Amino acid sequence: MHRKHAILVPQSLALLLGAAPAWSQDSDREALDEIVVSATRTETSVRDVARSISIVDAERIQGATQQLALDEALAGVPGLFMLNRYNFAQDLRVSLRGFGARSAFGIRGIKIIVDGIPETLPDGQAGVDSIDLGSAGRIEVLRGPSSTLYGNASGGVISIQTESVRDFPFVEANLAAGELGYQKYQLKTGGTAGKLDYLVNVAAQEIDGYRDHSRAEGTVLNSRLAYRFTDDDVLTVALNHTDQPVSKDAGGLNAAEVAANRRAARSTNVLFDADEALDQQRIGFVYQRKRDAGDLTLRNYYVWRDFENSLPFEAGGAVDLDRFFYGFGGQYTFGDMFPEALDLTTGIDVDRQDDERRRFDNLQGSQGPLVFDQQERVDAAGVFANFQYRFADRWTLSGGLRYDEISFDISDRYLADGDDSGSIDFDRVSPSLGVSLDLGSGMLFGSYSSSFETPTTTELANPDGSGGFNASLEPQTADNFELGYKGGDRQLYYELAVFDISLEGELVPFELEQFPGRTFYSNAGKSSRTGMEAAVSWTGDSGFGVDASYTWSDFAFDEFVDENGTDFSGRRLPGLPRRFGYLGLRYQDERGLNAVLETSYAGDMYANNANSAVVPSYTVAGVRVSYDFIRGPWKFRPYVGVNNLFDEKYNSNIRINAFGGRYYEPAPERNAYAGIVVTWQGGAG
Repeated sequence: MHRKHAILVPQSLALLLGAAPAWSQDSDREALDEIVVSATRTETSVRDVARSISIVDAERIQGATQQLALDEALAGVPGLFMLNRYNFAQDLRVSLRGFGARSAFGIRGIKIIVDGIPETLPDGQAGVDSIDLGSAGRIEVLRGPSSTLYGNASGGVISIQTESVRDFPFVEANLAAGELGYQKYQLKTGGTAGKLDYLVNVAAQEIDGYRDHSRAEGTVLNSRLAYRFTDDDVLTVALNHTDQPVSKDAGGLNAAEVAANRRAARSTNVLFDADEALDQQRIGFVYQRKRDAGDLTLRNYYVWRDFENSLPFEAGGAVDLDRFFYGFGGQYTFGDMFPEALDLTTGIDVDRQDDERRRFDNLQGSQGPLVFDQQERVDAAGVFANFQYRFADRWTLSGGLRYDEISFDISDRYLADGDDSGSIDFDRVSPSLGVSLDLGSGMLFGSYSSSFETPTTTELANPDGSGGFNASLEPQTADNFELGYKGGDRQLYYELAVFDISLEGELVPFELEQFPGRTFYSNAGKSSRTGMEAAVSWTGDSGFGVDASYTWSDFAFDEFVDENGTDFSGRRLPGLPRRFGYLGLRYQDERGLNAVLETSYAGDMYANNANSAVVPSYTVAGVRVSYDFIRGPWKFRPYVGVNNLFDEKYNSNIRINAFGGRYYEPAPERNAYAGIVVTWQGGAG
């Protein structure tokens, strides 16, 4: 059986790593073989993956960053465009090759996995408010449709792994503060006790925000416990508790309001006290058994989420949601019974989501009478098989097939306006096929992959404001063709990919005057996405390094007539720039100095389907510096950072198709922060 259990990531492959290059072989081919990824559902050499994939390590995630949102760590990933770091009530808007751009809140169309447990709900919606960046050790981004692997809402995959246990037990504190009322307190510990590996992290964070009515605060507890029955039998338990009692929503402004006062909140949002509060607990179990006959992985998880949301209107503007979702799954990779050149994995996923959703009138920030009460249940089940076959020494053929069934059921408990109970069922088959050619210094690959995306429970809401489903909505489907090359040596890594995606039934957001701030959806007939992604990373012997990425894309509606009969065929998809890029310069020396200067560019984009509202391009730079010094078992890392170094005037978020031209959420001006990390490590000194 062809196995690669080591995970060794060279600096030139990861983005903005702070440590020295970690190549362990002289041969480039051998070194690339040691780079193992798991977002493909099996441990796979990056050389054998006929897809575009990016890897980010712990230093890039945690090193002298504020850890406000994922975009701090993932800014350099080509094809990945992110907005909305500073509105915690709306959550980060993540778009991967255009998937997810439609989201009004939360993440849509992209599968989020944390320590092998899905953060994405069965209906396709994900949140990142419970992700603890302070203990994240590695992030893998699989770019492009991946429903063959994960089913619904897999236009791409972001897999987050808690950092590994260190060689010696440790205790670490991180204290930070800065402008905009930013404060962070973090305490982390980890080690080994017999057969048990443990890591526990607790972090509290608050920020007043740049705009009025944008304060947020929250606490997260994240832990991972791994019990090793034997070297080849491991049970991992992941525990997470998230409490975010305050997340104010400043709302979107129109162009005139932005010109008058960039820091102002929308008056209606203040009047109705628009905000959200959540409390969530998650427990997950992953059991892995490795044998010559095959490798078995089993998972089981449970999530409880209490959520309250105040929207900026009266009728049904106060939301109370009690959610419980859970699931189990298993997969088996065959071993000795197949030739060593063939890896075959089969598996099953079963997940359920139970929501009790109630709406009350929002009486200018106070909860009014009940106007909506329904129980929503989503059941998802999928079976899959994936394979890799290496032949003729340099060629690898890979592919897979998955079948999914997803059902939505509503039980209407508010019968004053009639009984809107009902159900909708969807099913899809998702194939993929890829081939790669090993050229020694790099790999040439081509692939076909597919995805489908059902509307979420909130997206299925009826535009007339009643309960039940918008029965006219259909899943969005996509076919992706990709050709790429990735390669490099000890100091240099580079990649280039071109893709063409055809979509049918693209889900498109719109707002109505009677429900300002609430988003509804319709299907576009057909749309197309063509693009090119490039990335390069170089690390010099002197400690200097460069990371750069560039994305060009052309995303357009081919056929689309909206609910009002307006024809938008030929228009570009809103909320996405045609060009965006990243440039990072870094330096590290043996004395402990680390410095990073990074710049992100986003070209012009449109804020609406008609392409009549243009959002100007912007370039934003930031710098962060840290210094490590060691005294016996103690390590001290003071750090400072400056965001928006050159005081660029730009928007942190665009509200697509917002009624009244309220598209814009202005971003903060130049702001600074500082902190210190103090680590005690047993066995050091």
